[in-house]
Amino acid sequence: MFYTLHSYTVFHILYSYTPCSTRWFGHNPETVLTSQLCDCLAFELGLGRAYALAFAERGASVVVNDLGGDFKGVGKGSLAADKVVEEIRRKGGKAVPNYDSVEAGEKIVKTALDAFGRIDVVVNNAGILRDRSFSRISDEDWDMIQRVHLRGSFQVTRAAWEHMKKQSYGRIIMTSSASGIYGNFGQANYSAAKLGILGLANTLAIEGKKSNIHCNTIAPNAGSRMTQTVMPEDLVEALKPDYVAPLVLWLCHESCDENGGLFEVGAGWIGKLRWERTLGAIVRQRNQPMTPEAVRTHWEKICDFREASKPQSVQESTSGIIEVLHRVDSGGGISTNHTSHSTPSTASSGIDSAIGYKLPSFSTAYTQLDTIMYALGVGASVRDPKDLKFVYEGSSDFSCLPTFGVIVAQKSLMDGALAEVPGLSINLMKLLHGEQYLELYKPLPREGKLRCEAVIADVLDKGSGLVFLLDVYSYVEKELICYNQFTVFVVGSGGFGGKQTSEKAKVSVATPSRPPDAVLTDTTSLNQAALYRLSGDWNPLHIDPNFASMAGFEKPILHGLCTFGFSARHVLRQFADNDVLRFKAIKARFAKPVYPGQTLQTEMWKEGNRIHFQTKVQETGTIVISNAYVDLVPTSAASAETPSVNGQLQSALVFEEIGRRLKEVGREVVKKVHAVFEWHITQGGNTVAKWTIDLKSDAGKVYPGPAEVAADVTIIISDEDFMEVVLGRLDPQKAFFSGRLKAKGNIMLSQKLQMILKDYAKL
Repeated sequence: MFYTLHSYTVFHILYSYTPCSTRWFGHNPETVLTSQLCDCLAFELGLGRAYALAFAERGASVVVNDLGGDFKGVGKGSLAADKVVEEIRRKGGKAVPNYDSVEAGEKIVKTALDAFGRIDVVVNNAGILRDRSFSRISDEDWDMIQRVHLRGSFQVTRAAWEHMKKQSYGRIIMTSSASGIYGNFGQANYSAAKLGILGLANTLAIEGKKSNIHCNTIAPNAGSRMTQTVMPEDLVEALKPDYVAPLVLWLCHESCDENGGLFEVGAGWIGKLRWERTLGAIVRQRNQPMTPEAVRTHWEKICDFREASKPQSVQESTSGIIEVLHRVDSGGGISTNHTSHSTPSTASSGIDSAIGYKLPSFSTAYTQLDTIMYALGVGASVRDPKDLKFVYEGSSDFSCLPTFGVIVAQKSLMDGALAEVPGLSINLMKLLHGEQYLELYKPLPREGKLRCEAVIADVLDKGSGLVFLLDVYSYVEKELICYNQFTVFVVGSGGFGGKQTSEKAKVSVATPSRPPDAVLTDTTSLNQAALYRLSGDWNPLHIDPNFASMAGFEKPILHGLCTFGFSARHVLRQFADNDVLRFKAIKARFAKPVYPGQTLQTEMWKEGNRIHFQTKVQETGTIVISNAYVDLVPTSAASAETPSVNGQLQSALVFEEIGRRLKEVGREVVKKVHAVFEWHITQGGNTVAKWTIDLKSDAGKVYPGPAEVAADVTIIISDEDFMEVVLGRLDPQKAFFSGRLKAKGNIMLSQKLQMILKDYAKL
């Protein structure tokens, strides 16, 4: 790649210098920075001159810019720029001068374009001094500093920005200062401008990333025209600009991936800086006022850096506030726990104590409305007649989508209880949902109440982060209905010396290396995230454009578990004809985000009863769910749910079971129902059996044959449809109105049958 380099005027002030440990540059710059470099703006004395000569020496074409004023910004002339151009040309390099102010950024960039045809690197170094103590700074002193340092950096970079975007390449260097980072007496104006430059650079790094434009910031310790009057000669020599230029050249090279970094550099030493903050403390309780006294009480913890976090983005910073809101709203209240600093070995020991920890159990009640809302949230639609069973409660086989089992269990991740796990110091603002496993032991009820128990199954050390496995078991009374395993990555909490794998983990499986056996697509709605969040995930990242922008996204993203639901629906439709009885388990890994309105493409491979799949965004080809599979129950096993044993009618098994259970609670049921029901069971349109459920006399009884007393209700239904009603696949009212179930007598009494079939007909 042939590209142009650009740099311009530099001034820098340093009143004190503290030597730091020496760090050697790991590569010979002659082999790292090649003659592919071309075009730069620079200044005659100090850093700018050093940059210009260094770039030119390596084959760069250089535009040398200098206004020609003194270090206070007074005066104007061409001598400084002309001398550097002459020096470069004497050595066989390419250079042209420019004498405009950095506030005329377009003119400076035009010089580069006119001379060399393109602009690839901007090194912002222009600076002047107007030092005064804060009380003595005039408006002119303040404005002049902002205009040259901050506005100048803005003007020149903006002039080059669109050219860099069009060519999909750019490297930008901003020059801050130790005064901007730490403050310095007498430099309030200068410090403010220099820290403002860092903020500008951080945002440009984010906005330019997709166009391959990198922006980094340096805070150099070097001698210049601004320091030559305040520093001794030997110190000026030790801090000569030649010891800064190699870092600038490396950051501007096409093979350097650094973006958004801040570096202090000088005297042959380079160090990278980052923000750090304490874990802090929550100082308010739900529905209680926040008081200065609470702040005072927790001041030590608020200021304790022994267990510090290191946020790398607005997203990480803001997510902490969201986590606080969750904890306060869930009644977590004032945080009083204190985690002391520990070595990796003691940290590992503490984390080991978290394994097996049981979180507080909780119950989740839901209605048919909730299951329908979830189905709509993951793309079920009346456009597909086969989806009607998931979105219409009156459907003869109305069912709950299997992946609704994740919604039931996810409260364990969202109520703040993880922050209270002893030995597991988790910064909840850094949680990432990495993988999900769900297994059903029977179809989820269409409505009901599930009790959930959650346990930390294992904790793993992935170096850059910590991974914990959260197992959640969901029960109807004492019967286990489903099991979830949430695999959660905690950014930056690794390195404690723990194990890297676990035999308890539900392992992801790579997809087969052959074309898929089936592909289904669904275009998500622009309202998809807004609809899905009604199932309980209220994170504003999925609906608030401003919040999403702060988090680094172009717009709100779709929930990962929403994409998960779309994919599972595709597999169920393609390979199980939407039969929820066929669903056994699903495992998936979340890879990339999806934006509402994009088209989800699920690619599927069938290998026995396991359906491997991966999900892509069709418009971009990006894989968003990977290493995934759905396990299906074999067709023979599913049909065994309604057996016919040795030619016996399936309904006979149910009546016998009802009779057995009535022996235990018959008197109680007789008091509630007080009616006799006669059943005519048909096959092929002919009555093949009769059964009577007598709930009028004594303790009640069930027997084959017609009623011994006059029946209050006579019901006619086929053996097959009877089983569909019992198993919840066929709604009795729907069956009645469609003619599949006929009733004579006091039909209103038939409503009491729901209690019998629901509570006493379980096979």
